Amino acid sequence: MASKGKPSPRSAVKPLPDEQVVRLGRRHHLVDPTRYYPTGHRIPQLDEIDGQHPAGTTRLLKGVSDVVRDSCKVYAWGLEQVPETGPFITAATHVTQFDVFIPMMALFHLGRRPRFMAKAEMGRWPLVGKWFQMVGMQPVDRRSGKARTIEEESIRILTSERPLTIWPEGTVTRDPLKWPMSLKPGVGFIALEASRRAGRQIPLYPAITWGAASINHKWPWPRKNVVMCYDHQMDYSDLLEGCDGWGEDPPDQAVHALCVRLRNRMEEVMAEIRGEEPPAEGYFDYVTMTRRPRDEQ
Repeated sequence: MASKGKPSPRSAVKPLPDEQVVRLGRRHHLVDPTRYYPTGHRIPQLDEIDGQHPAGTTRLLKGVSDVVRDSCKVYAWGLEQVPETGPFITAATHVTQFDVFIPMMALFHLGRRPRFMAKAEMGRWPLVGKWFQMVGMQPVDRRSGKARTIEEESIRILTSERPLTIWPEGTVTRDPLKWPMSLKPGVGFIALEASRRAGRQIPLYPAITWGAASINHKWPWPRKNVVMCYDHQMDYSDLLEGCDGWGEDPPDQAVHALCVRLRNRMEEVMAEIRGEEPPAEGYFDYVTMTRRPRDEQ
């Protein structure tokens, strides 16, 4: 039975303990994503860099990196999997607004310049709005009714060999316990349709970040731990079988299946980072604003 997602005493967000970071470091090679080439030498994609306002991007990246380092201690694993060339999709969790900057900063430091989908209001923010637009923001007007136009532009980006970053929950998670909630179908549609048009499976990587929800940005000291996992490429080749006969769009059931697969993986990795089990009652469904059993996804 679905349960209302009301805050409870365990909703309070505690900092990620140093001991948990040490445990993660024993299982994974943790690196600092706030600096260039954290996984070793890479060949930067100069066409992407030169085509995305390089001077403005360099200044913004430095400013973001300085703020992040001042606010928290950031660790990441899995960044060696980021392709040096070609298109790929990063599907990132969205626990806080601060989380938006972690995967983008890491990818920029690896010499890639993904376009990214973000709510249109960000482009109108004082001062930083213009910066977002310069460095690859693809504005999403969530009340425009133009979801298909947004999806088509995203597919065009991927089929033109550029990477794309998506926050598939569509907004900051509404789960009071801060776990990944139900995903919008756009990420599934974009991945499947772009793969069909490209004639190959477009790489899709979950990026899971945890720790920023405990930061008081007015007074962030002592600095809190923030950990990101850039997870293994997801295999959804089974959902592409028979894609030549789909008709105009990918089947709804395939889109839904990919979204469920992605959300479940995000939850699994977040559980490892947090060192906690996700709620036994199920996942948080944004449409109904209730917690629902996982077998009802």
